[in-house]
Amino acid sequence: MTTDRSGAGDPVRTLELLWREPGQGAPSGRRGPRQGLTVDAVVDGAIALADEAGAEGRPGLAALTMRALAQRLGVTPMTLYTYVPGKAELLDLMLDAAYLAMDRSEPDAKGAWREGVTRIAEDNRALFLRHPWITELSVTRPPLGPGVIGKYEHELAAFDGIGLTDVEMDAALNHLLGFVHAQALAAADTAAHNARQSDQDWWELSAPLLERAMDPERYPLAGRVGSTVGGYSPETVWDFGLRCVLDGIARLLERG
Repeated sequence: MTTDRSGAGDPVRTLELLWREPGQGAPSGRRGPRQGLTVDAVVDGAIALADEAGAEGRPGLAALTMRALAQRLGVTPMTLYTYVPGKAELLDLMLDAAYLAMDRSEPDAKGAWREGVTRIAEDNRALFLRHPWITELSVTRPPLGPGVIGKYEHELAAFDGIGLTDVEMDAALNHLLGFVHAQALAAADTAAHNARQSDQDWWELSAPLLERAMDPERYPLAGRVGSTVGGYSPETVWDFGLRCVLDGIARLLERG
């Protein structure tokens, strides 16, 4: 269970940095030893560090320490604190930057809401695959920077004018993103396990005992369905789950 949360730092200082108010692109007071280092460079370095750990199947946020980041940027840890107050604020900056840079599909020209909502889901899925550390971050209080707000504005447009109230639009979007986040967590967990032992190796070791233990009379459904499925399929679960989300919204619209 992650202990890293958004919105855990100084809210005023975080907002100043998110919106890059005058003087926030460089440290106040004395400069660090490396000339040209900026808040953007610190954030980019932190994202790269977390991404690399995630690509190796390791928790990205655990790998991200101020010491490790300072070493990557070629400065002392104390120098970093002249750009960002601490890791809590840095995480908010990273999340907002990732949202700002994410690919955003254009709205469907024909106004077909299912296609538009599907594209939002796929865009967010791609974001989690690109930055697995985002799934580790508890976003109960999202950083209200240009990335977060711009993403919210863009995604709400897919639900606008289809028959939902403003409250329902927000709830539908959050329901959709909750589904995507759950699938991303499962994918990250699978990748971490496969980095240590592949599914095929696990099944080869487990199959002999399971075949002896699985009594078809005691577990008729588990045996039948499990044999048909043949193992966990992320794509099957994704397609079925997204269809359920879309069908649920459609039923809500039908009721008016």
